[in-house]
Amino acid sequence: MKKISFTLLLTLVLSFGMTPAFARDHDPARDAIVKIYPINNYPDFFNPWSMRGPSGGTGSGCILPGKRILSNAHVVGYETFIQVRKHGDAKRYQARVVSVSHAADLALLTVDDPDFFEGVTPLELGDLPEAQDEVLVYGFPLGGDTMSITKGVISRIEHQLYAHSGISLLAGQLDAAINPGNSGGPVVKDGKIVGVVMQGLQQADNIGYMVPVSIVNHVMQDIGDGVLNGFPSLGITMQNIENPDLKARFKVPEERSGVLVTRIVPGSPADGLLEPEDVLLALDDYEIAEDGTIEFRPQQRTSLSYAIQAKQVGEGLALEVLREGVITNMTAVLDRPMSDDWLVPLDEYDVLPTYYMYAGAVFVPLTKNLLKAWGNNWYRSAPLELVAMLQDNIPEFPGQEVIMILRFLPDDVNQGYHNMMYWLVDQVNGVEVHRMTDLIDTIEQAATPYIELTATDGSMVVIDREKAIASRDRILTTYRVPMDRSPDLLPTARLPEPE
Repeated sequence: MKKISFTLLLTLVLSFGMTPAFARDHDPARDAIVKIYPINNYPDFFNPWSMRGPSGGTGSGCILPGKRILSNAHVVGYETFIQVRKHGDAKRYQARVVSVSHAADLALLTVDDPDFFEGVTPLELGDLPEAQDEVLVYGFPLGGDTMSITKGVISRIEHQLYAHSGISLLAGQLDAAINPGNSGGPVVKDGKIVGVVMQGLQQADNIGYMVPVSIVNHVMQDIGDGVLNGFPSLGITMQNIENPDLKARFKVPEERSGVLVTRIVPGSPADGLLEPEDVLLALDDYEIAEDGTIEFRPQQRTSLSYAIQAKQVGEGLALEVLREGVITNMTAVLDRPMSDDWLVPLDEYDVLPTYYMYAGAVFVPLTKNLLKAWGNNWYRSAPLELVAMLQDNIPEFPGQEVIMILRFLPDDVNQGYHNMMYWLVDQVNGVEVHRMTDLIDTIEQAATPYIELTATDGSMVVIDREKAIASRDRILTTYRVPMDRSPDLLPTARLPEPE
């Protein structure tokens, strides 16, 4: 048998239309993938008038129609400068953020230089994939500078906790390698975006999570009017009714199931509409199971929050409610975002810390951002009494804040209080204060010789008012603090108080 040379074999392959691996059709999705170079500057929550200084990183994204770039919010949070580079291009272009949904961990960027988008076919949004669908994950993970393409499988779609926002939303689980730098890269099926890579699972190999395209579409629709309202909330806490005696106690029909309403958030859509001990049977056309889930697609279940979060702020939600054995149909107008439900605000970004300083006492509202300043193990290293407030995180009335003295900047005016930290304020001169603005008004409008602060445990701080006024400029100068309050607490910046 005669030997055929490699040159002759290659000629035969090409002449018969068989394309070798290195000559395959070009993947058009590659040209729409970009590497993002953000410079971020995060606040110092222990010194809330200061920033920690700029730091750099990388992320991924993809070009959408309309000269927009889709990525993660956590890639561009607290950004001060951003550049982007297209796959296969050596030039970096300056970019800017157009809109950010930190709740959904999504961001839209653009580049003002029109040359950046020349010759690029933008990626379109596709449909929500099914479990076991094969997908491609594009991005620029650590380990190299060029683009990486990983094949994976959608293993499940259900509610998961978004690490960036601390909120539970619909998410897709990927059985694919997800590494730092992949964040913001598209998950593609049949040439269309079905998700955006957002986080990986450290305790397992090759398990990552994506923001599904349904959440991307929700955010796109939300920002259509130029204002980001976020995801709405019904404003209730619930208990599953899996115990048969519990079900019988609240007269749930044998053929039905639901969840028990345990608390109503003041000022929420449910306030004045639902009552504790109501049983929620259905939301719109979704019947609620006894474990608090709904069937959002055939034989696929997730949290009942899906039916609420699928709405835009301001839309109506049909409720089927069992109250004292009688089934009633009603409609809730979802007129405010879920962020209004929390006493202690969850993860916030692109906002500077709120603070007020008086006689060297640094007053701040308790936030999860502050708790996370204790590091990755903040839930163990931060003061336990502060962390515990996240467990029952419902205000008594709209706009309520947890006010604390973060620490004292030592001065003669606060002698004896120098070691006091994380001190929860309840009253000023015998008047309860529930907002930072209440605190400031009560202190600055006082005509008494002393300002008496009372903590939630009954302990007191007493400060001579005249000495405190005289110490203001001295303390600001000594500690290089630009103002005695954050810009949002200046009289010209105040918003109307919630009713």
